[in-house]
Amino acid sequence: WTTLVKPDEINFIISNPPFVGHQWRTAQQNEDMKIAFHDLEEHGKLDYVCSWYNKAADFMKGTGIKAAFVSTNSICQGESVGILWKFLKEKGIDISFAYRSFVWSSEAKDKAHVHCVIVGFSLTHSENKKIFDGGKIIEANNINGYLLNAPDIFMNNRGKPLNKDMPVMQKGSQPTDGGNLILTSDEREAILNKYPEAEKFIKSYVGAREFIHNEIRYCLWLHNVNPEEYRNIAEIRERLKKVADFRRSSPTKSVQAAADTPAIFTQIRQPDKNFLTMPRVTSEGRKYIPIGFMKPDVIISDRVSYIPDADLYMFGILSSRVHMAWVEVVAGRLEMRYNYSPFVYNNFVWPSVNEKQKSKIEKAAKKILEAREKF
Repeated sequence: WTTLVKPDEINFIISNPPFVGHQWRTAQQNEDMKIAFHDLEEHGKLDYVCSWYNKAADFMKGTGIKAAFVSTNSICQGESVGILWKFLKEKGIDISFAYRSFVWSSEAKDKAHVHCVIVGFSLTHSENKKIFDGGKIIEANNINGYLLNAPDIFMNNRGKPLNKDMPVMQKGSQPTDGGNLILTSDEREAILNKYPEAEKFIKSYVGAREFIHNEIRYCLWLHNVNPEEYRNIAEIRERLKKVADFRRSSPTKSVQAAADTPAIFTQIRQPDKNFLTMPRVTSEGRKYIPIGFMKPDVIISDRVSYIPDADLYMFGILSSRVHMAWVEVVAGRLEMRYNYSPFVYNNFVWPSVNEKQKSKIEKAAKKILEAREKF
């Protein structure tokens, strides 16, 4: 930037940098980020827009320059806070004002809109910090990476829950099949009318949408099945050929390699005992994220997460307002929808309860399930 302007010649840096999620970056953009984050190796999961924040921080050293960027709201949610804002705060960045998530509607014909934040910051301490949240203006003592009037608290991505007694959360199995291993009710019925023996290969299949809306879909589940058992079923052979073709056309080498085994999902994480499941993405309009118990004969997709060996107590806590308050602050978002990941679950501090309290929670949880059964 100093080839364009010298730091002592300006007072403000104002920008609307490109919004590109980390999974959509081009090879050139990845190289750009290596340059921008020359002093932070762990930048891989950050959105492209974060590059401007670090460039500005470096440029502003030893000056009173103030900066403000319009950005995707994802940079102030989920794992990004512990990566980006911990790093910037350690550099001395002070957030002076912030507009929390809002919808920025485009004037384009397709009326596209994105969910944005605006973050104002500098390397000098600001006394009059303000947070703009909808129609409210909040006078803040400190604005943290979640754009809240609160201390700077950062969470790490961790592979296991903070509470070692809690089971590990995982996501379901991923087909990567071009839709060819998945069946509607009509497609299932058509196959079974011709080949009744195929019933043992067809399982109920549940992703986020099916779970939330009680919709019914099925899948071909041929894991650990001898190919001789379905060799004479033409519909299955045709579908497997399409799966193989779809995988070969993938730019990802591991998916290309999986074309040799089209009968099975590319990632298999199906639990072998009863489990608690929840959609990975769900509307922010819900008071509670819908979760429920399922049996291992229902195949769950990678659109849901599951917890094995869960009990009524866990169901009760995860269905509570305490847990939802945690989700509302730390979960990542897709637009404004909750994106519940193991990051949220693993960092949750489970309450310390005595047997009497635990019993009350279990009874309340049981009543929730009983109420659902009626409807």
